[in-house]
Amino acid sequence: MPVIGILVPIGLVAAWVLLGLRIINEYEQGVVLRLGRFVGVKTAGLQWIIPFVDRMIVIDMRISAEQVPPQDVITRDNVSVKVNAVIYFRVLQADKAFLQVTDFLFATSQFAQTTLRSVLGQVDMDDLLSQRDKINRQLQEIIDRHTEPWGVKVTAVEVKQVDLPEEMRRAMAKQAEAERERRSKIIAAEGELQASEKLSQAATVLATSPGALQLRYMQTLVEISTEKTSTILFPLPIDLITSLTRKGG
Repeated sequence: MPVIGILVPIGLVAAWVLLGLRIINEYEQGVVLRLGRFVGVKTAGLQWIIPFVDRMIVIDMRISAEQVPPQDVITRDNVSVKVNAVIYFRVLQADKAFLQVTDFLFATSQFAQTTLRSVLGQVDMDDLLSQRDKINRQLQEIIDRHTEPWGVKVTAVEVKQVDLPEEMRRAMAKQAEAERERRSKIIAAEGELQASEKLSQAATVLATSPGALQLRYMQTLVEISTEKTSTILFPLPIDLITSLTRKGG
């Protein structure tokens, strides 16, 4: 009986100690409340809290990626679009993330939705498509400024997809086609201009050098003779005959 009387209290103490053991992973922190009052934050490793007196809430400190549901947005130039995004954030202060807001994940997501509609409603449609990086930075700065009191750091916001109305897609396709045609015509016109400049230079050289003109004439005859074509009657320039006659005389 004396031995049993000793073992029972020891067993109860051991069980009480074991009930208070907690394991916290490297990427977690534990917020400890004692009888409802905040008493501290536990870091990674084997930790112990007072059973039935303390309560520990484990907070994940890793970066989280939350999908912002598609939002109906009317841009500054009155174009209705549907936009969705992804927000990347992490908890820097576990105590604030638990004590300052009911659910920091839900609160951050909801604030990202309202900010997305507010910011995109102040930009034009062209800016939304062409200045995506600038808009992402603006969204990140605004959301991060409001989540800072919760101990949450927003690291990035990415606008993923912009769904345009069908008529807007058709108009943009026509605009892109017209732009490609305009560039094609400009390139063709520049090529014609360069070709005309070269021809003008060649004509100037040939006009000042009768011998060069005659050589060019003979080269043209050689090129034509190599092709499998019908018989071609080619007039012989008087200047060429005259020069040959002078040499013969």
